[in-house]
Amino acid sequence: ENTDDKCYWLTNYLETLLVQLWYPTTVCTQSREQKKIIVKFLQETGCQDVIDSGLHLFKLHDFGFRGVSSVESAATGGAGHLVNFMGTDTMAALMCCKEYYGEAASGFSIPASEHSTMTSWGKEKEVDAMRNMLEKYPKGLVACVSDSYDIYKACEEYWGTELKKMIESRDGVLVVRPDSGELPKIVLDVLSKLESKFGTEKTSTGHKKLPPCIRVIQGDGIDIKSLEMILGAMKDAGWAADNLAFGSGGALLQKLHRDTQKCAFKCSNAVIAGENVDVVKDPVTDPGKKSKKGRLTLEKGSDGILTTVTEGKGNADKDELKTVFLNGKLMIDQTFADIRARSNA
Repeated sequence: ENTDDKCYWLTNYLETLLVQLWYPTTVCTQSREQKKIIVKFLQETGCQDVIDSGLHLFKLHDFGFRGVSSVESAATGGAGHLVNFMGTDTMAALMCCKEYYGEAASGFSIPASEHSTMTSWGKEKEVDAMRNMLEKYPKGLVACVSDSYDIYKACEEYWGTELKKMIESRDGVLVVRPDSGELPKIVLDVLSKLESKFGTEKTSTGHKKLPPCIRVIQGDGIDIKSLEMILGAMKDAGWAADNLAFGSGGALLQKLHRDTQKCAFKCSNAVIAGENVDVVKDPVTDPGKKSKKGRLTLEKGSDGILTTVTEGKGNADKDELKTVFLNGKLMIDQTFADIRARSNA
């Protein structure tokens, strides 16, 4: 809202910059929807303990830095994801949350191999490369990409036989990462191969869960649709959701656009010759593009549902929208913890 009559053009001038908020808010919204899907399947397959301990916040890891168009995109989009989860490899997002929202450590990662650190050993020494990862990181979580040559051989002969005792005796968890193959088949295949070597236990709902020393992460081809499809296939095949974590890259931070959530800023009220004039667009060719009319408030009903009240008919005291910037001054300095709390409410 413009506060200077001499700069009547300023609102429209800044609209182009302000509407770029579509990007981190859309990333954040999609991330939150994926969080709801993950929580749903954890509950339905007897893994409420994962949610109670907060470990569900590490079930969707941000792999997206290399897949976006700029460092700024990685920072703002990655920060949007961190509102909902705490696992990320996008350093720019961590710096953004620290610099602008006062969060010293908004996310975390673990030691993890990539293909070059495995294939540089050569095919014949792949098992030695795997052993090296376990030796270098004898405690805690460690992830190892395992499809450089033969994912099935890696699961059965390397992890499940030659290195099995090391894995079972470690004070931590090995996370096996397939990175190719048809979904959801590859996930189910890897789980079955590991089950044949490590065994499983049953959750309260009767779903199978690998022993605590070993888990799987699927980071190839993950978006909101494939994530739900994989978890659904696992549930149908008798697997608990806790067996799997996800990594998402380009789909998390780049596979979206402004129309994904139909984000737009439109003029709703103008002062013309000293009179308030309600402004609205309502194209006959697309009713979905009708804008909101008049002075607006965003109010929460007794059912917790937020509703936009139009045409100046709202109650300003109930307005959930607060002034953050006013004439160059920051009126509300929100912390990242505040934003997370609102998202989780």
